Amino acid sequence: MFNEIDRKKAIIDSKRPLPVETVESIRKHLFLEWTYNSNAIEGNTLTLNETKVILEDGITIGGKSLREHLEAINHREAIGYIEEIVNENLTEWHIKNIHKLILDKIDTKNAGVYRNKEVIISGASHRPPANLEVPALMKDLLEWYHNDGQKMHPVERGAILHTKFVCIHPFIDGNGRIARLLLNLELMKHGYPIVIIKKEDRNIYYDELDKGCSEGDYSDFIKLVVDSLNRSLDLYLDLM
Repeated sequence: MFNEIDRKKAIIDSKRPLPVETVESIRKHLFLEWTYNSNAIEGNTLTLNETKVILEDGITIGGKSLREHLEAINHREAIGYIEEIVNENLTEWHIKNIHKLILDKIDTKNAGVYRNKEVIISGASHRPPANLEVPALMKDLLEWYHNDGQKMHPVERGAILHTKFVCIHPFIDGNGRIARLLLNLELMKHGYPIVIIKKEDRNIYYDELDKGCSEGDYSDFIKLVVDSLNRSLDLYLDLM
């Protein structure tokens, strides 16, 4: 499953250092698409162009809520943070910091704090664990990540980290955005471009995550990540 993406990555790596202008252009494009799609999956109604105007020009969009504006701005800040910690060992402290950024000025009471309520994921067969179990499960997740997870291909590890995190659903809000940030943090750690789960693939994405949580079968979600990564790799190859 990973042969093709690793072949493409090797071609790109052989051409490094890439022109600074090319790298920055791709980075800007992918990060905007990432913010737009990740928020849109969660119900944010900003268009791609509206997201671009808010982030690049600081202009307020009429008819859109303050929360939607903040979700775009906060996601950009969270991306900046994971760029800063890309060479650090992932900890619960890092994850809570990402959550604080995602909910900054939206829900300061719950930002960076594990949930203290029971939750249900609409439309999913999997029900997240009781809130009292969350701290222990998050410790177990990081234990898996730093031990057995390290025996896996980085893309597989990132995809399963994403899924296991969603299954725990540790925060009252923002779990999907954080899961996608953690997935891309793992890819960035190993020199891969980021993946963008498209808003149009939302139903497939949710179904495959539910399958991973309820059946422990991550194969379909890993394939979705690989397909998304191929798109990002092709973007680099097209500009080389």
